[in-house]
Amino acid sequence: MSAQPPSSILPPQAPWDGPDTVFDALAGAWALARTIEGQATMTGTAVFTEIAQDMLKYREEGRIRLADGKEFDGHREYLFERAPGGFVVHFAETPPRLFHAIGIARDGAALAGSAVHLCTPDTYDSSYRFLPDGSFEIRHAVRGPRKDYLSATVFTRQGARPG
Repeated sequence: MSAQPPSSILPPQAPWDGPDTVFDALAGAWALARTIEGQATMTGTAVFTEIAQDMLKYREEGRIRLADGKEFDGHREYLFERAPGGFVVHFAETPPRLFHAIGIARDGAALAGSAVHLCTPDTYDSSYRFLPDGSFEIRHAVRGPRKDYLSATVFTRQGARPG
């Protein structure tokens, strides 16, 4: 059995060349796996579709399984808007409402960004990590009098990206 070379010398597989390339690399379909600590899991798909120049519509759909074993289907939508060095996320409402702005920077072999959103009286502390294997993760630590949980979602490319 031969030893694997260290990951630092493996060829890059990620579409994330730098902070300004992340937005374009999101377009297309992704498999998602989410854990909401102690409460639920979700598996499904997320699709980023271009709806205007510099604007992607994000829609996730999947099966949610609660800690007590109950299951149901769920979905969520956001709008992602290109911004220098990152993107801005809006709730998909009319008119769109700001969720947070993510500035992306190199963090070792990954690219990462974070933001805080106050949804009175609760606070969403969100982080995004774009990994060398081409996947990405979104974490929301939600704290306040009404909510106290960590939601962690891993996205892996599903099929070919539309050209």
